[in-house]
Amino acid sequence: MKKFVFMLLLLLFVVVLPGHGHAAAGTNKIFLDDKELTAGQDVPVENVNSSVMVPLRMIAENLGYKVDWDQKSKTITIEQQGKTIKLFVDQTTASVDDKTVTLTAAPLLRTNTTLVPIRFIGEQFGLTVKWDNTAKVVNLITPIMPDPNADPGGNSGGGTNGTVPPADTTANLTMVNGVSFSENKLIIAMDGSSQPKVSKVTGPERIVIDLPNANFSDLFKTGQELDSSLNGKLTITDYPDVSGVRYSLYSTAPYTVRFVIDLTQAQNYSVDVTEDVSKLVVIDLNAASTDTTVTPPPVNNGRKLVVLDAGHGAKDSGAVGVTGKYEKNFNLAIVLKAAALLKKESNIDVVLTRSDDTFLELKDRAGMANNLKADLFISVHANSGSPAATGTETYYQRDASKALANVMHKYLVQATGLSDRGVRYGNFHVIRETTMPAVLLEVGYLSNKGDEALLFSDALQNKVAAGIVSGIKEYLGL
Repeated sequence: MKKFVFMLLLLLFVVVLPGHGHAAAGTNKIFLDDKELTAGQDVPVENVNSSVMVPLRMIAENLGYKVDWDQKSKTITIEQQGKTIKLFVDQTTASVDDKTVTLTAAPLLRTNTTLVPIRFIGEQFGLTVKWDNTAKVVNLITPIMPDPNADPGGNSGGGTNGTVPPADTTANLTMVNGVSFSENKLIIAMDGSSQPKVSKVTGPERIVIDLPNANFSDLFKTGQELDSSLNGKLTITDYPDVSGVRYSLYSTAPYTVRFVIDLTQAQNYSVDVTEDVSKLVVIDLNAASTDTTVTPPPVNNGRKLVVLDAGHGAKDSGAVGVTGKYEKNFNLAIVLKAAALLKKESNIDVVLTRSDDTFLELKDRAGMANNLKADLFISVHANSGSPAATGTETYYQRDASKALANVMHKYLVQATGLSDRGVRYGNFHVIRETTMPAVLLEVGYLSNKGDEALLFSDALQNKVAAGIVSGIKEYLGL
């Protein structure tokens, strides 16, 4: 009798509380603005390691976004209002335009759909997300967009039935009123307190100006090109250093207006913000060079220069293993061992993006290799995914890097002895923005107990470091 009662309680626990894997059929529903989303079958919502996973394509397409699936690389690409998101099955890292973001759980491939963490949906699509764990119901709420016909006092001019947007969505937005380009200067006119964030990006050369907490005003829409997706451009013809200027409402969560000056070559600039009748942001490309931090290429007497990049560092730990070990420490250990071996080679010079527990921006890693005019760039990482995910992967972004990826992957798989997950395309910043052949190595999975134990053993680290050196030498013909 006791055994029967125990089995009955166990059965009830499994049925009522499906903590992992597929949730019980018929108990999961997804609502978008109070409308239930259906796919002609039970909606596959799962709970994986306390992360609620929801079907990406169903939600994205109901929001009007374009979704593409690449079976070979197992990559999902989402495009919305000039924003491009790439997710990779069994990987916790995703690409959002020029930024790498980390997911709470890796996307999972299920029949006819891909599941992603509900938190990612909220953060990237600007949705309010609510999960009712008792009813197993997901509620998605789209933000109320500002009415372009409303007057400054907030009275609706029609089209929204007098609905006032929530204060935390649109209150105190800076209004961008106009843009022009003359005398080699980009001039942006606006009303509000937004402070521009300006950065120089390489590969190709461009200057990016972000205006946080800002949107385009009605005045801008009447005076400049702006399509229905809030994208536009200026045609530049008289300035050989500039091929064009692009702009868009880059994000609505938070609101951000972005301008991009596309350059024909690297260009210095200065930023000036003035306030008179209207606030003006002036990006002056006539600025004299004041950059004294660029490292000159080493005099290598014909030797090849390799830049080794240990991913993450300091405040950015990267993936965390099942026993709490940090990816950043593994990456650094491999790079230091590989560098020690390369320094014994008479025909190779080696430079490290970091040699200790230091944080570097992605653009600085790529910029260092570009400034040094390196021959090769190799970034070392460890992966994370489901507890069952295991194996070795090598990524390239540009066609010029594919041959290097094939050679490096051959030696990497031999060194690890783990399953071969193949050479894959990956839109990662450090291998996209570098100008020489560049690859990103995912040696193994820290989320897998067996992989993690191997990755933090001296024996495997020595093999991987030697494999990296062998791959470099074969590719360079040394």
